[in-house]
Amino acid sequence: MQTQQSFAPHAQTGTLYLVPTPIGNLQDMTYRAVETLKTVDLIAAEDTRNTQKLLNHFEITTKQISFHEHNTQERIPQLLADLQAGQSVAQVSDAGMPSISDPGKELVAACIQADVPVVPLPGANAGLTALIASGLVPQPFYFYGFLPRKKHEQRDALAALAQRPETVILYESPFRVAKTLAALATVCEGSRPIVACRELTKRYEEFARGTLTELVAWSQDHQLKGEFVLLIGGNPKPATPAEADELAELPLKAQVEALVAAGQKPNAAVKVIAKRRGLARQVVYNAFHEIESNNEGE
Repeated sequence: MQTQQSFAPHAQTGTLYLVPTPIGNLQDMTYRAVETLKTVDLIAAEDTRNTQKLLNHFEITTKQISFHEHNTQERIPQLLADLQAGQSVAQVSDAGMPSISDPGKELVAACIQADVPVVPLPGANAGLTALIASGLVPQPFYFYGFLPRKKHEQRDALAALAQRPETVILYESPFRVAKTLAALATVCEGSRPIVACRELTKRYEEFARGTLTELVAWSQDHQLKGEFVLLIGGNPKPATPAEADELAELPLKAQVEALVAAGQKPNAAVKVIAKRRGLARQVVYNAFHEIESNNEGE
């Protein structure tokens, strides 16, 4: 059990401040964030070159140190030593909230373990900014962030996300968004509502709202630029664990048919049932399509 009074005097240590930065429009920087960056002893930045542009804009002269995914283990002891010596540190990512698809969580955990106070500042977040303007149900929502890069891991993740009843929030790069939408179409009905948001808070901010079928066509017909947030409307008929157990009593073909009736594409449903039952996908595929196995009788 540990309690923290964020604004009580801390004579023994400094404080770690988690400072959000704009996701595009510099005017979204808060007064408190600027003041905090000016008054701390050190700024731990994901990319010091990128953060320096922000500091120059607001005439902030505080010293920086790099803190990113590739030097986390090296930097944490250094930053903890500074904090325990009474210095205050602000941690920032390139854009938006620290720790949300960016470095930060390891430093936060280390500070909590060392009884160093951690104070978060509110600010810009791409996922929530997109969500409130999407037109989809805003709560509950499920934030996933970036999908796995490996094809089979991404396919499994999308199959699971397609079952979620909440609005799902994904982050994606402009180089992969068309492929991601196409992959989503293999596990979702084409009528599923989807919103693609790009260049949030910037001059070319754009929202594309429609069905999955429409968004797939849109992504293939346009040259996509800027970082994307994808929002997937929730599944109105997700398979519950109890239903999954009930399915186990049915023949394989009926199990697949039940998932298809709930909105899954046939091939995706075959994969899900194969994984649940520990069977080869071809076995389930054959059962669904009533194809006799060549191995029968051997």
